[in-house]
Amino acid sequence: MSNRHKLAFTAEPQHIDALGHVNNAVWVQWIEAVATAHWQKVASAEHQAQWVWVVTRHEIDYKGNIGPGEGVTAETWIPTAPTGARFDRRVDFRNADGKVIVSARTTWALLDGASGRLARVRDEITAPFRPFGDEA
Repeated sequence: MSNRHKLAFTAEPQHIDALGHVNNAVWVQWIEAVATAHWQKVASAEHQAQWVWVVTRHEIDYKGNIGPGEGVTAETWIPTAPTGARFDRRVDFRNADGKVIVSARTTWALLDGASGRLARVRDEITAPFRPFGDEA
């Protein structure tokens, strides 16, 4: 299994703000969408049924943008091993020319789905996301 996951997005009219490009809130939605798709692709059905991820922090660098009808490819990966209940994730969005135009580092916390309580991220949960690494 790959420790990276890609997902393509296209800017639709409802994604566009008053400046004529993708609204910042849409980038956050896309970050969550690619992260969720990665989890659903690599995590076991048992883990998906038992655990829930919630975002605790988004740190986003905007280096460019896209307009209506333009697309980006999001690539996500886990740069470092988890700390307690927290797990960082990187997401880079590349335009049609392959240039990174939006880059994010997000922090997610693991919750027990039944109790809603924080849970330490165990090795068997992280196994499909290894090797960890920040290489681009």
